[in-house]
Order: sequence, then structure tokens, then C-alpha cells
Amino acid sequence: MSDFRNTIRNGFLGRAFAVLSAANAAAAAVEAGRRPKTRDLNTLGIDPASFPHSR
Repeated sequence: MSDFRNTIRNGFLGRAFAVLSAANAAAAAVEAGRRPKTRDLNTLGIDPASFPHSR
């Protein structure tokens, strides 16, 4: 059973969950007028250096 969990975590479902979580966190930060975390931007494939800091 442990191998199954590792496969999910490191496979497609784990990646999909990470991307959805990062998108949600980034959207909430932008709505609040804050800059999203670098980790979230990297997960979404956005270069943190090209993202504006704050409004």
C-alpha cells in the first residue's frame, strides 16, 4: 500500500494537486494585493523575477 501512495504523490495526481494548490494560493495573494510566494510561482511555471512585486 505504501508504494501506491508514493506513486500517487509523485505521479500525475500529486502534480495536479500541487498545481491547483499553487494556483489557488497565487490567486488569493493577488486578490489581496500581495505578491505570490516564489514557490507557488515556480510550481505554476512562472518566473518569479518577471512577476511584479505588489500593487
